Amino acid sequence: MSIKRIGHRYRDTESGKTLDTWFPRSNKQIARSCLAQKVGLIESDFVEIEIQDLAEPAKTTEEAYLRLHLLSECEVQPNGLNLDGVFGLLNNVAWTSAGPVLPAKVDELRGLIVEENHHLTVTSIDKFPRMTDYVIPAGVRIGDADRVRLGAHLSSGTTVMHEGFVNFNAGTLGDSMVEGRVTPGVVVGKNSDVGAGSSIMGTLSGGGKQINAIGERSLLGANAGIGISLGDDCIVEAGLYVTAGTKVKTPDGDVVAARQLSGHSGLLFRRNSQSGSVEALPKGDIEWGGLNSVLHSND
Repeated sequence: MSIKRIGHRYRDTESGKTLDTWFPRSNKQIARSCLAQKVGLIESDFVEIEIQDLAEPAKTTEEAYLRLHLLSECEVQPNGLNLDGVFGLLNNVAWTSAGPVLPAKVDELRGLIVEENHHLTVTSIDKFPRMTDYVIPAGVRIGDADRVRLGAHLSSGTTVMHEGFVNFNAGTLGDSMVEGRVTPGVVVGKNSDVGAGSSIMGTLSGGGKQINAIGERSLLGANAGIGISLGDDCIVEAGLYVTAGTKVKTPDGDVVAARQLSGHSGLLFRRNSQSGSVEALPKGDIEWGGLNSVLHSND
């Protein structure tokens, strides 16, 4: 898959470091402007970036930004391209209301724009900017844009509530509710719900390579968590954290590590309120209600 796109790049004027690159979907030369550029702290230009093979790692900051755009545009699914070394390519940036600058330049920026009647705010200091400043996906609601990084993959029908968080190279594959944390490498299947305060271990958790996912029509309960994959039609009860090494009692009475059940469908994970043991039971006719279709019609 070969990709060629035109991007608008901001660079630190003094050092020449690339701060960001925006790639419009139209692939046209569209310039941006900001106060940091007006006062000379940063400069901008257009760049044309071509990626011959998405399976190969990025070589430049600009190419890393293009890969993040492709994910957020839903042109490529999470884990569908190589992001090895991306942290080393991205500079740490102060993302301000007057434009991106190097963190050491924030005070200088404040002084230079004092005559502009502009109250400077710094939304974050990070290698990754907010997705919504670069890509607006179709059919999506996001309660707090600060909690969705560029490189998140949000399919139409996704609702990210205010406490939901979606990292880069992670996201949803259809109608879904995200009230918990979806970490790198994790995908959430259609008609699934990531409950409030819940968490899914991703590829950055402890530096591991295990890729976890949630299948379709599954529920990760409030304040629950998983270090394994869930198949389709699964439930993890509220407050239960199932790591790969968690000892789980099966319907046959065997006790196995949860990793042996990773990806299995039709299971209910719960903690027995009398014995305290973690159990995996056939979900059977147990229903959690499913998604409210009205909430995910995000036109």
